[in-house]
Amino acid sequence: MIKTWIFCGLIASSSVPVWAQQKEISAIKKRENTLNNMFESKVDSASYAFGLSMGRDLKSRGLKHLNGQMVAQAINDIFAGKPTLLSEEQEYTAIREVLMAAAEEQKKERSAMGEAFLAKNKNKAGIHSTPSGLQYEVIRDAVGPKPRATDSVTVNYKGTLVDGKVFDSSYDRGEPITFQLNQVIAGWQEGIQLMPVGSHYRFYIPYQLGYGERGAGNDIPPYSVLIFDVELVKIGG
Repeated sequence: MIKTWIFCGLIASSSVPVWAQQKEISAIKKRENTLNNMFESKVDSASYAFGLSMGRDLKSRGLKHLNGQMVAQAINDIFAGKPTLLSEEQEYTAIREVLMAAAEEQKKERSAMGEAFLAKNKNKAGIHSTPSGLQYEVIRDAVGPKPRATDSVTVNYKGTLVDGKVFDSSYDRGEPITFQLNQVIAGWQEGIQLMPVGSHYRFYIPYQLGYGERGAGNDIPPYSVLIFDVELVKIGG
């Protein structure tokens, strides 16, 4: 009787109905069967996985087109020990040239997108612009001291790209962050010095005042305009 009650209680407290769980299990089995039919061995599935990894990496570098047949031929030639169609010098030159061209195209596209966003944004009500190109709006004003560039500050913040993707947030971590103001990106150095303690500002930071032409990690692409909501908690450690 007790076991029956516990079992029923677990089902009742679950946020996923039993029929939904069974449906998900069935879908997983179906996917597994499909994969087993597609790949005859672990080498086959790993080969496809290598292709996925290579493709994502090259696409992230700005490449839009690649001849898959030539990629496969080159890999097969290497594994078969056949003479390659390019010398090592030609190989490096070909890769360098196509990546440089892709990077230049990527720069143009992302720079143009960022400039268009900022040009439109600066005309919105409540948006202020500084000579450096920083844009900001006051979400909540306050009366209090403002930090200097050499001060340590404590802030809560959320950072997003122009498409709304959140790339960092102290709110998600559940605690503010403390740092030396002159050791962060230029957009923060300038913007936070405008803020009285207790205020909440939103900054629109052009890439020149952010992470520049290199970006930062996988989450912030090169030439990205950054949008930060910042609350200045206190000045000093």
